[in-house]
Amino acid sequence: MAPSVYDASYAHFDVSQPAQYVAHVQIDRPAKMNAFHEEMWIELKRVFEALSYSPDVRAVIFSGAGPKAFTTGLDVQAASAAGALAPSESSKDGARIAAPLRRHVLEFQECITSIEKCEKPVLCVMHGYSLGLAIDLAACADVRFCSRDTRFAVKEVDIGIAADIGTLSRLPKIVGNTSWVKDVCLSARIFGAEEAHQVGFVSHVYPGKEEAVQAGITWASLIASKSPVAVQGTKELLNWSRDHSVQDGLRYTGVWNSAALQTADVPIAMAAGMKKRIPTFEKL
Repeated sequence: MAPSVYDASYAHFDVSQPAQYVAHVQIDRPAKMNAFHEEMWIELKRVFEALSYSPDVRAVIFSGAGPKAFTTGLDVQAASAAGALAPSESSKDGARIAAPLRRHVLEFQECITSIEKCEKPVLCVMHGYSLGLAIDLAACADVRFCSRDTRFAVKEVDIGIAADIGTLSRLPKIVGNTSWVKDVCLSARIFGAEEAHQVGFVSHVYPGKEEAVQAGITWASLIASKSPVAVQGTKELLNWSRDHSVQDGLRYTGVWNSAALQTADVPIAMAAGMKKRIPTFEKL
């Protein structure tokens, strides 16, 4: 028998199963406010690729360990010591310095994008400080919840750079309000849970972290009870349509469903609906 995805051991993430077919991924560096260094985002990609391919997972909750922060973003101290932000005294010309930096940024982007590429719906549950990279991570998720104490910020301008891991590309499409996006991205100001809810960045706000996580488990369990063929197809088609024209989306949906409609999940779901019972679907 193949090992379960829940048997894997990770240095910086805790992966558990709070309900059937539901995975809970926690950023596990609370002593450092869950701040990310390079090893962490590389491992993040491994985690979400494993969950994406596992038939034992149908929905994923993503949160941060500890009471203080979902994540405060990039570990600037680590990045300044040995990462892309470290000072360079290279005598190489600008193009040759830029080439490895570009590769580094693209690799970083690809690791964070693994959340969006996960075939299973991902719910991001935020609490406390949720700064910088936190917005990049959350923007890759399909649904976002937060606790009332959450403090958000797109902080990159305050360390002298434009956000380059996804926020500037994804946030405008999520909230549909360019003025507000430019406000928070240019100023790096803190905004709270209610404002995030008002503009549509999060779907729900809960009194505390525990309530938000529990609500996430309830939501993920509901999603996991449905046909995985239908759920994964819906995520794929929504993400495709976001980045293409309506006509392209319709055409892609037609091609996708020409295969998906052949699933046994359709008659199973219809029969369960008529008989008012809970359907059971095979693993995918």
